[in-house]
Amino acid sequence: MTHMTRRDFVAALAAAGLASPALAYGVTGRPAGREPAFLHSVASGDPLHDRVILWTRVTPARLNGSVAVQWRIARDRRLRNPVAAGAVVTDARRDYTVKVDAGGLEPGRTYYYGFRCEGVSSPLGRTRTLASGAAATLRFASVSCSNYPFGYFNAYRRIAERNDLDFVLHLGDYIYEYPLGGYANPALSGIRDVVPAQEIVTLADYRLRHALYKTDPDLQELHRQHPMICVWDDHESANDAWRDGAENHNPEEGEGEWSVRRAAAARAYDEYLPIRTSTQGPEKIYRKFQIGDLADLVMLDTRLHGRDLQAAFKGAPVLPMNDPVIADPNRSLLGFDQEAWLYEALSMSRSRGARWRFIGQQVMLAQLAAPGTNGTTTLNPDQWDGYAPSRQRLFRHLADNYIDNTVVLTGDIHSGWCNDLAVNPWDPTGYNPATGAGVLGVEFVSPAVSSPGPVPNPAEAIPTAGALRATSPHMKYVDLYQRGYVLVDADHDRVQGEIWHVATVDAPSAVQAFSAGFANAAGANGLQPVDAPSPERAAAEPA
Repeated sequence: MTHMTRRDFVAALAAAGLASPALAYGVTGRPAGREPAFLHSVASGDPLHDRVILWTRVTPARLNGSVAVQWRIARDRRLRNPVAAGAVVTDARRDYTVKVDAGGLEPGRTYYYGFRCEGVSSPLGRTRTLASGAAATLRFASVSCSNYPFGYFNAYRRIAERNDLDFVLHLGDYIYEYPLGGYANPALSGIRDVVPAQEIVTLADYRLRHALYKTDPDLQELHRQHPMICVWDDHESANDAWRDGAENHNPEEGEGEWSVRRAAAARAYDEYLPIRTSTQGPEKIYRKFQIGDLADLVMLDTRLHGRDLQAAFKGAPVLPMNDPVIADPNRSLLGFDQEAWLYEALSMSRSRGARWRFIGQQVMLAQLAAPGTNGTTTLNPDQWDGYAPSRQRLFRHLADNYIDNTVVLTGDIHSGWCNDLAVNPWDPTGYNPATGAGVLGVEFVSPAVSSPGPVPNPAEAIPTAGALRATSPHMKYVDLYQRGYVLVDADHDRVQGEIWHVATVDAPSAVQAFSAGFANAAGANGLQPVDAPSPERAAAEPA
């Protein structure tokens, strides 16, 4: 499918009898068109060994009533022999989105699915369940930070073309909340503009923005080909969000109270993402998955659930790590209840004999100090550095309970990193970067899909990355400006993480490149460079 500009999209809606984008998104109550449409395609997510969430959104012919939507899932691509099927009713109360928890599936299998409404069929989707019992391999992509007005989602398209993935891990900043022209590439003005034009603060606003993103053909293709396991970061609500507020929240906006805005953001996220809704409501997103005997995946909420106020927001002066706020053991990044849940999940994973423990979360866990300061300062108090006792408690739990083979997947920082995780990576008596002694886990940080890097000019980014590497022995790889994704390939012997970069986000492009790869051997707990990407899975089923 070709890339569609906002102007083209509006024209297409008009040709279909839809007067405005707002009508297509289902925000108003006026008639939308002569027949229903699946303008936002399909998606799947939160796979288990016997079930998966199926998602779509219907633009009905009448936006002031309810519509029935049929669904089916099958092993064949024509859906002639469904293994499960049913019907659901949706209406404006959930913005005509549909989510189905399709059960009765077999573990480790590829399935195809689709929806139908009033005689109109949706695009065909492809999904996969998680393995159960003996599992030989695991292969997935990790992404974050997809800013629609800053560039094309070429990384999504390259991931969609990989037929052999078990799932895609989205680690946050799936959307951005800024107004038209805010945090955007001026060269794409009029081409990738956002709606609504104002900063999003209400439920209707968040729904509109999610719906706009879901019209992007590259994002649609990623969702159509692979199940997604996702968590939010800050921009799904507001920049540098924490439990009771955000740097980018003004009480005079929208309905005022942060709790109202946070609830609206969480509700829209739950409606528009293929995430299994918690019994405790859409604001609880930390959860876990089992992939046979090979791995456990723990997904955290480092943003909204229990995070205390940051010591300072991004862009503030460098702070010492002994700053009394940063060093306060009574502060938490996760909230003490989620901390306890995480420790129990890690211990249970070790007890049940899983080979690997993956942690999907939002902000960098490894120490990021100003070059040459040997960990005495922090460059970003919004990440784990700003909550040092939380990190120390996690590291202590891993060490005290002999939990090894831990791999952390991270987003947020718009750059690619491969890090060893150690209590103090600048202490040669406690950490040896050559042998891996003292390593408690490893971390792969995904580049942004389209958001600009922290040092977007290569002439400055390359020497800055070099300075960080030269004075931070635990950082095996740093790239501060390119966009792309992380590919993870695991078996019982090793986990290999790879940084893949796309050539540009300024225009549609099919060019990507393998930039770096590091392997962590089971029981070794340390990253070692590899010369080539991992081989594709031979038994991948058709897209």
